[in-house]
Amino acid sequence: MSMMRKVALVAWGGLAVLALLAAGWIYVLEPRLNRSISDSLGHGDYELVTTDGGTFTQRTLDGGPTAVFFGFAHCPEVCPTTLGDIGVWQDILAEEGLGPIRTFFVTVDPERDTPEMLGDYVSWVEGVTGVSGSPEEIDKAIRAFRVYARRVPLEDGGYTMDHSSMVLLFDEDGRFFEPIGYQEDTDRAVGKIRRLLSG
Repeated sequence: MSMMRKVALVAWGGLAVLALLAAGWIYVLEPRLNRSISDSLGHGDYELVTTDGGTFTQRTLDGGPTAVFFGFAHCPEVCPTTLGDIGVWQDILAEEGLGPIRTFFVTVDPERDTPEMLGDYVSWVEGVTGVSGSPEEIDKAIRAFRVYARRVPLEDGGYTMDHSSMVLLFDEDGRFFEPIGYQEDTDRAVGKIRRLLSG
């Protein structure tokens, strides 16, 4: 057998192996990974307090489509912008007779964001409820939702919070549906919520 033919056979064999690995990922591993994330995101033993006097636990995600956003009231840009976007989504959904989708704003800064203060902070957006609690319970929720949050010291001795900026959507069974990115196109974001509400 010529050297060129051997090289070609090895190359074709390598391509076949890569094709099998890709097929295994696409049809077996990736769906299982996505299913695992969908089934477990938001699940944990956290127990937080809502601004309307209720509790926010894993069970809160059951019973109706839900949006969850992690932020904080002293946030200079991402949080007020996202709340404004949520307000626009709610208005569009209301015009279509679909909304509002219940939305929870979970603080990543429980030392400053009391339930009373958060209640004022989110009160201008239809359907949004603030969520706070002890630092320990907030940490549990951050881990359960797999979001990022970190305290960042400031030169004046104060601090700010660095945090994830996605809105997480959950279906009526409490399963993760999909995220909405920060300042995602309004039509795309509302389209995701429409699919969630019609599911």
